[in-house]
Amino acid sequence: MSFLLLVIILANAAFTYRGLNDYSFFEKYKFHVGAIRHGEHYRLITGAFLHAGWGHFFFNMITLYFFYRPVVAYTGTTGFLLVYFGGMIAGNVLAYYFHQHQAFYSAVGASGAVNAVVFSAILFNPDASIIIFPVPIPIPAYLYAVGYLLYTSFGMKNLNDNIGHEAHFGGAAAGIVLSVILFPSLVKFRLTMLIILSAVIVGGMLYARKKA
Repeated sequence: MSFLLLVIILANAAFTYRGLNDYSFFEKYKFHVGAIRHGEHYRLITGAFLHAGWGHFFFNMITLYFFYRPVVAYTGTTGFLLVYFGGMIAGNVLAYYFHQHQAFYSAVGASGAVNAVVFSAILFNPDASIIIFPVPIPIPAYLYAVGYLLYTSFGMKNLNDNIGHEAHFGGAAAGIVLSVILFPSLVKFRLTMLIILSAVIVGGMLYARKKA
């Protein structure tokens, strides 16, 4: 595990621990449409370091751990941070767009940032696979990502779990766009993958928007 990844995980852990044990802290820093409307734009970032519970935290951090290596390898530390924080902001901006007329809507989670890293990693290393415990069968990374977004489409409409599912799509889109900006040659060598992943993202957002 790189020092950079360790710092990010520890920052998420510290914020989550404080938020789960201090209601006022959680309320002050979570993503909240009404508060953002009133100028508390810092919530677009701080909300991504809070999590709804330790299961939510571990799922995001384990996913980040699985996928961060190709992004760092191809883009370096600066590129990785650009993808991570770009996905974080893009995800929460999209969540704000979906819920801008719902002043009391709130959510937390690093899903936007993590999804940006996931989709960037898939573009750089489309042949990667992961094993999700306890099923000892390698799963192609792109199938994992597609399944993750299908779950997100369901969650945006049907779940009331305080998790920012909309941020998954914004983060995924940011991961693709930023990867292409950092490595324009991806358009030539990963065109089919770009088309497939973009179609999943756009289709999922249209479905969620229609159902909202």
